[in-house]
Amino acid sequence: MAENKPLRLLAQDADDLGVLSAALQDAVAKIGDIRWDAQSRTLTIACNRFRWEGSGKKGERVRSALQFGDVSGVQARNLRRDAKGAVVSLMSIGFEPDEEAPAGLVVLTFSGGGDMRVSVDCLDVALADVSDPWTTPRTPGHTD
Repeated sequence: MAENKPLRLLAQDADDLGVLSAALQDAVAKIGDIRWDAQSRTLTIACNRFRWEGSGKKGERVRSALQFGDVSGVQARNLRRDAKGAVVSLMSIGFEPDEEAPAGLVVLTFSGGGDMRVSVDCLDVALADVSDPWTTPRTPGHTD
């Protein structure tokens, strides 16, 4: 039986961000659940994360929140911001450092060719599970 301990992770460098990326692979979110607050300099994404760390025979998802701090700008490509109910699937999160460390660009890649480029003054990222997990009949698969 899978342990139901909620995941709580912080990322402050590229290696930490790689751990978050692995935990969030195949997370699904609605476009309307992605919010950038320019005044507080945060980008928050509410998503349903597939629990890759679960050990049960059936897959599980859990509601999670991902928040980026020290955000100076956000650009989206091939994501329709006006389609609030559209669902996107996160494939990976990467980091491209600027010449002036610790600033850089966080790149969130979604299936279907969409991506978000998040300019940050430094990596300050938090991931937290905010619900109990539930079983799902679908395990994400990739046809590469």
